[in-house]
Amino acid sequence: MSGINKVILIGHLGADPESRDINGTVATKFSLATSKSWMKNGQKQEKTEWHNIKLWGKLAETAQTYLKKGHKVYLEGHLETQKWQDKNTGFDKYRTEVVLNGFSDTLQLLEKKDTHEVLVPQAARSPQVDSNHLTDRGSDGQSIPPVAKDDFEDEIPF
Repeated sequence: MSGINKVILIGHLGADPESRDINGTVATKFSLATSKSWMKNGQKQEKTEWHNIKLWGKLAETAQTYLKKGHKVYLEGHLETQKWQDKNTGFDKYRTEVVLNGFSDTLQLLEKKDTHEVLVPQAARSPQVDSNHLTDRGSDGQSIPPVAKDDFEDEIPF
């Protein structure tokens, strides 16, 4: 039986994304802060976790173009852990990152920090189709209104 390696995060960028070209493919990385809060003895408690995010290809290019420090994003990816040996101490070191590089990975800008305006730019979407944002056009170019589920007939004539 195979396992599932999927990460879903909503958080704020800790710094502007950094991009570089690696063998003709764009790689972008940034840190993402996620927080949770709770009440303890009448006092609000909060804990922030920092995640290392790495993107490849078109998602990396999109992140470099649209994302800035403080922006709130939604992302789906998978975990990858790198292992190396420290040259000075000889001890093993590890770094775990959330990686977005495949067809099923998603990156969406949720809001801009300075205006708190909700945004989901088309270029920041993964290749998945979001049916809530599709507009059908007739042959004359005018919008065709969507049909509500209740408007379909339930009875099949055969």
